[in-house]
Amino acid sequence: MTFKIALNFEDGVTRFIDCNATETVADAAYRQGVNVPIDCRDGACGACKCQAESGQYELGFYIEDAMSEEEARLGQVLTCQMFPKSDCVVNVPVSSEVCKIKQATLTATIEAVHQLSPSTISLVLQGPSLNKLSFLPGQYANLEVPGTTQTRAYSFSSMPHDGKVSFLIRNVPDGLMSGYLTGRTQPGDTIKLAGPIGSFYLRDVVRPVLMLAGGTGLAPFLSMLDKLVAQGDSDQPIHLIYGVNTDADVVALERLDSFKAALPNFSYAVCVVADDSRWPKKGYVTHHLEPTQLHHGNVDIYLCGPPPMVDAVAQHLRAQAIEPASFHYEKFAASV
Repeated sequence: MTFKIALNFEDGVTRFIDCNATETVADAAYRQGVNVPIDCRDGACGACKCQAESGQYELGFYIEDAMSEEEARLGQVLTCQMFPKSDCVVNVPVSSEVCKIKQATLTATIEAVHQLSPSTISLVLQGPSLNKLSFLPGQYANLEVPGTTQTRAYSFSSMPHDGKVSFLIRNVPDGLMSGYLTGRTQPGDTIKLAGPIGSFYLRDVVRPVLMLAGGTGLAPFLSMLDKLVAQGDSDQPIHLIYGVNTDADVVALERLDSFKAALPNFSYAVCVVADDSRWPKKGYVTHHLEPTQLHHGNVDIYLCGPPPMVDAVAQHLRAQAIEPASFHYEKFAASV
């Protein structure tokens, strides 16, 4: 039996390896050219110590000097003694450059570009290379602007389907990528993407989840929900609050409705800053955080939006003396 292991390096680069049930994660990594830290291979030195974020595994022999019982209880692992029993996510506490890992670069074809609103562009890529693309839902890729050597970072807004992936891209006035997508792109153009990157991704759903999206910060949540639909419904409540500035900025409602239909425990709300909005919830996301959604702190919060939004939510939680079980966030700023 073979399992998929996601190795997350501290600079945000992720590499996926296949690991047989009878081999260690360290051996599988080296077999596939991923040079994770290691020294003794005997569970005696602790050089390969990492954090297992999710998944089932067994540990072989190791001594107390290499890893304490308390560290093992908290999910620390020695990859030289880690035998997976399911797909796993492992955080490697070094840069990918130290392990001589280069970001995977793929070339894809632009299938479609749609301007969903004055502020939001949908980009769909396709190609055989995307069939091999693996990423954790919520991660992003660097897309090279065709005709230049410059890249822009965008979160995947879908999991791979039939050799296709999608992105939600903010339409930035005079933006390099925005200008290309709205003025020069043609179906069939090629584009390079490098990744996956980022520590913002969906963990195992073991308690209520609250998702907070600002503008095109909705993108990673669409891929997360895409993954949950593929896995089957969660038995935990999942609520999304999607905040934008104006009614014209509201997009992707048909996808959110489809997720609601497919996931009975999923619900969502839209809030709009503009006073003249037709939406009943007006103001910022922090105005609509209900105690029932925070579950007295027994909640995993995921937040993606511009820096002021992220800071406002963190301040709101402190003011309410709410300490969530986990708080994962990603700040993004528009690049021209």
